[in-house]
This record gives sequence, structure tokens and C-alpha cells, in this order.
Amino acid sequence: MVNMERVYVPGKCNIGKAETRLRWTLGWVGAAATVVLGAFLLVGGAPPLWRLTLFLTTALGAAGFFQATMHFCANFGLKGVFNFQDAVGTTQSVDEIEALKKDRAKALQIIFLTVLTAGVLTLVSFFLP
Repeated sequence: MVNMERVYVPGKCNIGKAETRLRWTLGWVGAAATVVLGAFLLVGGAPPLWRLTLFLTTALGAAGFFQATMHFCANFGLKGVFNFQDAVGTTQSVDEIEALKKDRAKALQIIFLTVLTAGVLTLVSFFLP
């Protein structure tokens, strides 16, 4: 279910439109950086071990895309804050204990998915000729 009202829902949605746009941007920047760096490493004949550096750019892209599509910032979830303002960076605190638990669980899910995605894609690149 998509949060059409864009209001804070513990463990489901903790960022509004401005923060979501920022996450989309981070996702595309990470993806573009991965493609450029990967092409440079492959075409440049860098040793396969150097391809492990793709983990960072791939993780940036994956984190951005996961957070944007889920309308949930993992960092905010860990910190116990949310933002639905029109400006990026303004936050409000989450005070309810159960809401904090749900937010932290969702944040850990996003972190797990990010590391898994970045790890698999980096591993695949490691074995390319």
C-alpha cells in the first residue's frame, strides 16, 4: 500500500516528497557512478580486486532506490526522526517506543537489502573477464 497522504507511518513511511526526491537523485548518482567506474575498471584492465571498489557506488545507488521506493530513510529510522516538510534536512522526533522499534526494523531491512544488492552486483563484476 502506498502512503498517498504522505504522513508518518511507523515502519512504513518516514519521508515526504522532498526527501524522496533526494533519495531518487542519490540512487541515480550511485548507479551512474557504478557504470562509469565499472567501465573504467573493465576497459582499463584494472586487476579484478579493484572491482571491489564498485561496492561503494553500488551501495549508494541501491540505498537511494530502496529508500525512495519505500518512502523510508534508513538513517532517519535509526535516529528516530521523520521529515514531511518541503525542505530537506528538517526533522521531527519520533517519541513512541513501538514506533521507534518499527522504524529501526525497517531501517535494518533497507540496510540489509542494500548490502545484499551491492555485494551481489560487486561479486558479479569481480568475475567478469
